[in-house]
Amino acid sequence: MQETNQAKRPILGIVIGSFLAGILALGGLMLALNPGILDKAARAETAKTAETGRLADFQVTSPVTLLGPTTIRDIVAKTGPAVVKIETQVRVTDMQRLNPFFNDPFFREFFGDQQLAPRQQSIQKGMGSGFIISKDGYILTNEHVIDGANKITVTVNGYATPFTAELAGSDYDKDLAVLKIKADKELPTLPLGKSENILVGDWVIAIGNPYGLDHTVTVGVISAKGRPVNIEDRRYENLLQTDASINPGNSGGPLLNLNGEVVGINTAVNAQAQGIGFAIPTSTVQAILQDLLKNGKVTRPWLGVYLQPVTKELAEYFGFNKAEGVIVASVAPGGPAEKAGLQRGDIILEFNKKPVKTQDELVELVQKTKVGDKVVLVVFRDGNTNYAEVTIEAKQDRHK
Repeated sequence: MQETNQAKRPILGIVIGSFLAGILALGGLMLALNPGILDKAARAETAKTAETGRLADFQVTSPVTLLGPTTIRDIVAKTGPAVVKIETQVRVTDMQRLNPFFNDPFFREFFGDQQLAPRQQSIQKGMGSGFIISKDGYILTNEHVIDGANKITVTVNGYATPFTAELAGSDYDKDLAVLKIKADKELPTLPLGKSENILVGDWVIAIGNPYGLDHTVTVGVISAKGRPVNIEDRRYENLLQTDASINPGNSGGPLLNLNGEVVGINTAVNAQAQGIGFAIPTSTVQAILQDLLKNGKVTRPWLGVYLQPVTKELAEYFGFNKAEGVIVASVAPGGPAEKAGLQRGDIILEFNKKPVKTQDELVELVQKTKVGDKVVLVVFRDGNTNYAEVTIEAKQDRHK
């Protein structure tokens, strides 16, 4: 048996050798007949390499920032100089809170009225945070930080003397304000990032002056997005929720992503729970920032009604056959709705031929309308459907 195997091995070697020689010969013949085949192969390989390179270029245009041992430290060192402390003075002639955070609606909501002064004229001090958005000294903060202030001072890192700031623009509804200071050189700034891109679970950093403690840094994650919060008569929409500690004095300071970009303005803290803070997303800021810088305020279209949803019980009470539309809970005196004859208890069904089923739908339709436009409402009243033409007006800020 061994002899048979040994005899077959040379034959097998001859067969394999002949096969390889044939392949080489065939390859040489093809090359001779088509000498450009190597060029085509080379070009194909080059194109493949170039395409891989282009994909790599796209992949690195927006690198993912990973949390390393020095990431937070590096971001704070880079961004901290653009975070400022804001102090205000308000002349009051009534009983008023002596706590420097009295102007913060979140402080009042969750901590209650504290340290009331007697009824007399006095100077009340307030405190908050902000951050510089332009090298020539524009600063972004919350409106409630500077609301009613007779004097605003801003402390900037590296400057021994605080700056006196001017109010460049403010908006009560969105709780945003822009201040302006004049320095003898360019100031450090923070870029506004896209809050739309941040996800639940992403790391964030809050920098501010809680309780007057300058440049306090806290770290957490985005806990939720799109949170609505009502504080006194101000409704916040689409807030970012975070477990990074945010306390009185943090208001107006930046909430940063790991690229050192501002994704929110720290605004609220819920003292009744642990690890629940809120920030106004930069998407809200960017939507009105140019109006604040250019006009000092935001002009909003206004219908002049206060609304409530149509429940099944209310529909039956008003003799309406379905729980749709919105009820006029009250009409603003002298507003466009009152001028058009709308009354409390009217059910608005259509706005310029577009059906209205919820409060949010009507608010959105009004917001998309220009000041001065005439709109036609379909209104249900006393068992009848009526038409009302309303001229949309600019909303007046009743808080100024």
